[in-house]
Amino acid sequence: MKNPNIIDSHIHTNYSPDADPKATFKSYVEKAKSMGISRLVFTDHVDFDSPAAIFDHPIDYDIYIKDMNKVMNETSFPLSLGVEIGYQPHLNQRLESFLSRYPFEFVICSIHVGDGLDFYNGDFFKGKTQKEAYQRYFDICLETVKTYDHFDVFGHLDYIIRYGGYEVRRYLYQDHQETIEEILKVLIEKGKGIEINTSGLRYGLGMVHPTLDIMKTYKKLGGKIITFGSDAHKINDYYAGFEEAISLLREAGFDEITVFEQRKPKFIKI
Repeated sequence: MKNPNIIDSHIHTNYSPDADPKATFKSYVEKAKSMGISRLVFTDHVDFDSPAAIFDHPIDYDIYIKDMNKVMNETSFPLSLGVEIGYQPHLNQRLESFLSRYPFEFVICSIHVGDGLDFYNGDFFKGKTQKEAYQRYFDICLETVKTYDHFDVFGHLDYIIRYGGYEVRRYLYQDHQETIEEILKVLIEKGKGIEINTSGLRYGLGMVHPTLDIMKTYKKLGGKIITFGSDAHKINDYYAGFEEAISLLREAGFDEITVFEQRKPKFIKI
């Protein structure tokens, strides 16, 4: 590993209901140590009121933190408490209460549900053309960043292309450019970041989230905060795709990556 301080800032343990049961805190520690990486930050799912039944029973963070601290003490390896919240507009108060209750060092805000409809099972796409579905997703992202503040980076912008069952899982940047640029402007104005999420490489999309066009626009508009995330749900996907992400980041004009400590961004040369 060229720089052990470049952190995978989006990983899921077996506490997330869609993750591999073998993806334990200790397993991640062993993997990180073997790769020479300096720290781990865990960002398990908190998707309140999700239409997906697997999220009906939220993580008990009192137990979670106790377990994480036990592993940290046993391994003497630095572990940080992060979270990936699945945002929906009616959850503002519930999310504020939850996030203020625990000492999170890093918060990802992601959109996993649109207008109360699931992306994964296809409900969100019914009655919409592909272009209309993608535009509605970006509209929801814009509404979110305008009205919600309790997060550090916006997760996997444009990952909507994973879903919908379309033969061509791509979009023309120009079709949604106005909305996307407004999203980026609001994030920059509020001091929020975006992530390069490498999971698209594993899902057969041939790309990371977001596209290079979005990274370049974010740079042009003055954006600085970009984290890397594999979105690993199993140990073997930890840190996957980071060499390609670094290459794309450089192509977009960046020479630094961001990691968060105590909700504060720290910039690291790539």
